[in-house]
Amino acid sequence: MFASIFTTVIVQPIFNLMVVIYALLPGHNFGTSIILFTIAVRFALYPLLKKQLYHTKAMRSLQPELKKIKKEAAGDRQKESTLTMELYKERQINPFSSLGLVIVQIPLFLALFSVLKRVVEDPNSLITFSYPAVQNISWMQTLAKDITQFDNTLFGLVDLNRAAISSAGAIYWPAMLLVAGSAAIQFFQIKQTMPSDKDARKIREILKEAGEGKQADQSEINAALSRNMSYVFPILIFFLTVSFAAALSLYWLVGGIVAYLQQDYLLKKDKDIMMAGLSKGEQKHAGAVEAELVEDTTKKPKAKKVTAKKSQAKRKKRR
Repeated sequence: MFASIFTTVIVQPIFNLMVVIYALLPGHNFGTSIILFTIAVRFALYPLLKKQLYHTKAMRSLQPELKKIKKEAAGDRQKESTLTMELYKERQINPFSSLGLVIVQIPLFLALFSVLKRVVEDPNSLITFSYPAVQNISWMQTLAKDITQFDNTLFGLVDLNRAAISSAGAIYWPAMLLVAGSAAIQFFQIKQTMPSDKDARKIREILKEAGEGKQADQSEINAALSRNMSYVFPILIFFLTVSFAAALSLYWLVGGIVAYLQQDYLLKKDKDIMMAGLSKGEQKHAGAVEAELVEDTTKKPKAKKVTAKKSQAKRKKRR
C-alpha cells in the first residue's frame, strides 16, 4: 500500500520530469539529462540549504552559552536540559531545523534510485511508465517504435547501465571514476561547513576520559562525531554506489558539486543578503551574535589603553 502510494506520488512524477528533460534535450543523451535534472533538484533545494547553513552557524554561536549552562547545572541533567531549551526558545532557534534538508533528500534519493533502476533494467519503461502527455512527445514516439535508439551513456564515454564493480568482480574504470568522484565531493562538502579547531580532541580521547570517571562534554562529543562523519559518510557513499549502475554515481557527483558551489557562495555572501528570508527571531539572534563579536573586538583596544596609562603613571611615580 505504502509502496504503491510512494510510487504514484513521488517516483512517477520524478521519472516523468527526467524523461521530459531527456526527450526535449538536443541529442537525447541520458547522461546529460541526469546532469540537468540533478542541477534542477539542487536549485529547488536551495532555500532549505540556505536555512540549514544559517542554523549551523547559529548553533555554533550558542556554544559558549551552552557551556555556561552546563557549568551552572553542575551535573543536574534535568536542569541543564530545561535551561538549554529556554535558551533555544529565547533565541528562537530550532536545533533540529538543519535536518530538513536531509529529511527531504531521503525520499528524493529513494525515488531517483527507483527511477534509474527502472530505466536500467527495462528501457521500455521510458514509454510504459510515462504519462500520456509525455508519450506524445515526438522523440518518445520514435523510441516507442525503436527502443534501441535510447542513448544510455554519458556523452558516449560511460555506459551508465554498468556498475563500477560487476557481480563477477570485474572493474569498469569509467564508472569507478564517477564513484570515487562522488565520494570525494561529499568529503569536501562536509568539511566546508565544519569549523577549524586546532584544540579539538578525538572521540577516542573523550570516551577514554569518560571511562576513567571524568564527565564528558556533550558539545565536544557532538563536534567529534561531526568530524568523524566527514570521513564515514563518503566511505558509505562509495560502497553504496560502487555496485550499482553508474547513473546513480553520476547523480551523487553532480549533486555534490552543485551543493559545494552553493555552500561556497552562501558562506561568502554579505550577511544582510544571507539573512534574507529568515524569521524575525532568527535575524534578531544573528544581530545579537554580530553585536557580541563587535563588542569583544572593541573592548580589547580600550583595555590596552588603560593598561598603557597605568604603566605611564607608575613610571612617573618611580621618577
